[in-house]
Amino acid sequence: MRSLFRLAALLAVPGAALAAPDPGDWEAVLAEARGQTVYWHAWGGSTATNDFIAWIGDRVQEEYGVTLEQVKLTDTADAVTRVLSEKQAGRDADGAVDLIWINGENFVSMKGADLLWGPWAEAIPNRSLVAEDEIVTTDFGTSVDGLESPWAKAQFVFMYDSRDAEPLPSIAALGRWAADNPGRFTFPQPPDFLGVTFLKQALVSLAEDPAVLQDPASEHDVEAVTAPLWAWLEDLTPNLWRGGAAYPASGPAQFQLVTDDEIDIAPSLSPSEASTAIANFQLPETVRTFVPEGGTIGNASFVAIPYNSGSKAGAMVVANALLSPEAQLRAQDPDVLGYGTVLDMEALPEAAAQAFADLDLGVATLPPEALGAVRPEPHASWSDAIEAGWIERYATD
Repeated sequence: MRSLFRLAALLAVPGAALAAPDPGDWEAVLAEARGQTVYWHAWGGSTATNDFIAWIGDRVQEEYGVTLEQVKLTDTADAVTRVLSEKQAGRDADGAVDLIWINGENFVSMKGADLLWGPWAEAIPNRSLVAEDEIVTTDFGTSVDGLESPWAKAQFVFMYDSRDAEPLPSIAALGRWAADNPGRFTFPQPPDFLGVTFLKQALVSLAEDPAVLQDPASEHDVEAVTAPLWAWLEDLTPNLWRGGAAYPASGPAQFQLVTDDEIDIAPSLSPSEASTAIANFQLPETVRTFVPEGGTIGNASFVAIPYNSGSKAGAMVVANALLSPEAQLRAQDPDVLGYGTVLDMEALPEAAAQAFADLDLGVATLPPEALGAVRPEPHASWSDAIEAGWIERYATD
């Protein structure tokens, strides 16, 4: 439990609850952070990810005296709802959530409801090491504005078992392959994040004008824009695993289907996921990765600080630690996580850059130059439209 004395002190001093650490004065941030406990609300569905967060916790405790506690989520929206409920109840200080692993629709919701503290993310020391591109400055079509800090990159790919399948050049080709190999492809059931991302990737590839997907869906005729997706799915669905009558619940749930030789191709949001799964004996050694021609959509994972966190300094220390070359190298190691780094190799000290260059990305991981162009995520509102449209047409019990 947070200190009642600290809360009483905040209430006793006029304006104290509004005081916030200045990320531009990092020494003061470190001094304030020492002794704080940071409750990081993060997806808890991966043992590897949970272990990495525990490792970060050990580092910030040892180096900065910050205690990191992971609150494991099954749905990030739960943390968003918690902060919103606190705001509605007038709990504007010492909230239950100090840091959230967030992106996409949840970030858009929190930003729109003024639930985030900042700007701060561009002022922390290790931000100078980040490769500045659209993936870290916008989040599903919404400007980040310093309200969240990136810590990992993702790009859509396909995993395939090379014993029975081969790389395909396009989404259209995937449909033709499925028709020739019925039952050998599937994707997680929306509203699972990966399942919705697969649908978005298909729409980006099939839409008459993909550029409209960068606008809010309300500015366009949603049915007309998404019509090519539904037409394609109408042909694809009968050829899915179990004839589209059932879907895996999540990305990791697909691993067993590949291992049991029930499917040959499955989507992924991490170019290194297959290598990591092979290293963890979750996938056969014959699994490899491909991307369709023209590139695929990509995004970043971020951390954000709620407006009413009582440990803002500690939360910034954790965010900064996530951007350290040591943490980023560990996260990219396929034996640990296999996440893409957000760092700019040219901004790193020579030894750190060499460590990244020397890292074995794994047998199934494509080199960066083979991943093709990273296409921007559609505006967050399209996720809602696509998810709702799919559930209406195809959802299973």
